Amino acid sequence: MMLRIRSRDGLERVSVDASCTTVGHLKTLIQSQLQIPIHNQTLSTNQNLLLAKSPADLLKLADMADPATPLSALNLAHGSIVFLAYEGERSIAGPAVSPAGSFGRKMTMDDLIAKQMRVSRQENPHCESVSFDRDSANAFQHYVNETLAFAVKRGGFMYGTVSEEGKVEVDFIYEPPQQGTEEALLLLRDSGEEKAVDAIASGLGMRRVGFIFTQTIAQDKKDYTLSNREILQAAELHAESELKEWVTAVVKLEVNEDGGADVHFEAFQLSDTCVKLFKEGWFETEIGQDVDPKLSIMKKDVVVGVKDVKEVDNDFFLVVVKILDHMGPLTSTFPIENRATQVTMRALKNHLERARSLPFVKRISDFHLMLFLARFLDLNSDVPALAECVLTQTTVAEGYQILIESMASTA
Repeated sequence: MMLRIRSRDGLERVSVDASCTTVGHLKTLIQSQLQIPIHNQTLSTNQNLLLAKSPADLLKLADMADPATPLSALNLAHGSIVFLAYEGERSIAGPAVSPAGSFGRKMTMDDLIAKQMRVSRQENPHCESVSFDRDSANAFQHYVNETLAFAVKRGGFMYGTVSEEGKVEVDFIYEPPQQGTEEALLLLRDSGEEKAVDAIASGLGMRRVGFIFTQTIAQDKKDYTLSNREILQAAELHAESELKEWVTAVVKLEVNEDGGADVHFEAFQLSDTCVKLFKEGWFETEIGQDVDPKLSIMKKDVVVGVKDVKEVDNDFFLVVVKILDHMGPLTSTFPIENRATQVTMRALKNHLERARSLPFVKRISDFHLMLFLARFLDLNSDVPALAECVLTQTTVAEGYQILIESMASTA
């Protein structure tokens, strides 16, 4: 028969013949096939052996301590796993086998690393905290709460700055064209519009720093923080960003102590392992209706703890990020793009009239207004020039003032 041996080096196999009847015999085979001296071996059928940190811990796992113990008494059968702890170092070597593999195959350490991916919790995020501009965050949640009633999902890209210490500040949220349902969010990416957004952000000294989305009241979130579909979408956008401080934020309704509902923000980073798994194509991207939403499905086994699995609890991929708030340099009073109501010149006229008492640069210091203007201006010259005025809060050239006010007057 064949026994699987799980050690700190991964999963290996030992061929056991009929003459092997005791723990002592098994240790002899492990010595000959895996090159681990008998006196260095500690065996157990309990996986906690691999978590033992002291000799006292090892003594508690004594089911295979006696070399005379019959293997039959341990309920070991073909394919059973025996856990092995050993002292010292070794090189894992052995003759090559056919590509299809076979029982008893020996692998090099490089083979093991190439064929196995270990998934564990990441203790600390790369960003120290994320701070939301109050007006921006409120404009996003208010629309979802008051207009959509948290019945369908909504998302947006967060823009702002990242300090040398890893502190992320979100100063505006861009909401791309999208379609949301109770369970899924489809972003209808518009490359032309995103180019304008990035041009404005660059002129403001900002960049894309994260993704924000809502969970719906229809989702049963008792057993998970993010669903497998949400993990996939967040991982795709995180991988696309190439920013190690990238933040994923979730907005949802939670029942308060009085039985009412409060809007709640949470922020996370996806672990480095999660992003690596996504980039290398480990995730199953087609999710069946019968799959538990708290589990992400892998195309091949990964190692979680001491187990080879294809289903990973989504929480293993999440690293909590501390949330703060601040008052950023921009306002969020202009109608927001790609919502149910189309933004028109009338909105521009109304906005400018409401802020008539302010300096012109203050009147246009709103990302959503600047994005509306970008439809009619040159991205390579006009947009950067206006963004620089907003960034430095300096006087807007008279020509631009006349142009923008004349556009508004056509409403």
